[in-house]
Amino acid sequence: MLRLLLVLAAAVPLLLPCRALCAGGKPSLDRMIGSMIMCGFRGAELAKDDPVRLLLQEGRLGHVILFDRDMATKGSRNVVSKAQLKRLTDELRAVAARPLFIAVDQEGGRVARLLPRHGFASLPSAKAMGQGTPEATRRLALGMGRELKEAGINLDFAPVVDVDATKGPRVSLIASQERCFGRDPELAARHALAFGEGLAQAGVVPCLKHFPGLGCASADSHLGRTDVTACFDKARDLAPYRKAAASGWPGMVMVSHAVCGAIEPDRPASLSKPAVDGILRGQLGWQGVVVSDDLQMRAVADHYSLEEAVRLAVDAGVDILLFGNNLHWDPGMAERAFTTLRRLVDAGVVPQARIEASWLRIQRLLNRLEKAGPAGL
Repeated sequence: MLRLLLVLAAAVPLLLPCRALCAGGKPSLDRMIGSMIMCGFRGAELAKDDPVRLLLQEGRLGHVILFDRDMATKGSRNVVSKAQLKRLTDELRAVAARPLFIAVDQEGGRVARLLPRHGFASLPSAKAMGQGTPEATRRLALGMGRELKEAGINLDFAPVVDVDATKGPRVSLIASQERCFGRDPELAARHALAFGEGLAQAGVVPCLKHFPGLGCASADSHLGRTDVTACFDKARDLAPYRKAAASGWPGMVMVSHAVCGAIEPDRPASLSKPAVDGILRGQLGWQGVVVSDDLQMRAVADHYSLEEAVRLAVDAGVDILLFGNNLHWDPGMAERAFTTLRRLVDAGVVPQARIEASWLRIQRLLNRLEKAGPAGL
């Protein structure tokens, strides 16, 4: 835990001006908007005519997420082998206008994009890790983080810190997939912090998910509305986030699409200002980067237009808008996301100051990542 506190103490102070954070000062508005967008694409290499290439070059796309499997074609997508993946990540960095996050979902157990068949070590599930010690969890995450770093991955959408809140015979969805460390909020937090520390020591940014908690959810946000109103427990579900914010969490926090009536009725947390700015930032004290869960999940896409989702997420306080572009393939998704947000800024619906605030938070984390030495973040 001391290492996490040192990370916090070393972080760039919140009030430093833009020019102290970036040698060239603030970039153009387009590049600041682009820094708020992460999108997936197809291909084990970046094709010469792929629109993602131009968007990265121009800074209108800030970050990418990689998948091993394409949901539509059922074939491989971005990952074939360690060597191929390193070539791809090197190319992404070479064409990008600025440093970028290259992300995967590598939790362990059932949720892993980098598998033994690709040349990567197998990692146990969160449930299995939760039955051991936090120190053992840290060591496992450190080893995995080193593999990610070697392959050019610098952001892992893990660990899950949802607390298993199963009641009765019906097991919650995320617990049934063994993605929870356990039922004890304190123990879940200790394992998640240890997991994050292991990744950070390897120079990989971790991401706590899925705020405000999916540990009691029986529905899948990929498929439709997920409502945790009846089973949400503020003390239980928010405890790990409170502990992480107080301990100097070295990464991001992902906000889920769960609807929680105790926070805001009928609106997903990812699009809720009371959830993000009110609870996560205000009550719990998290001042770092917030990323949405995939905004193409049906919990959002079935009920909100792209413009509504982008507007509400940014107004809520989300810094990075994630479009996996795998649940539903759209070759123009990254461009549409950028032009939507740019149009909202041009119309005065989203103030430019709001874009700058997110850019600053993202830039601080990228700066720490770029300066990371042998001891990690």
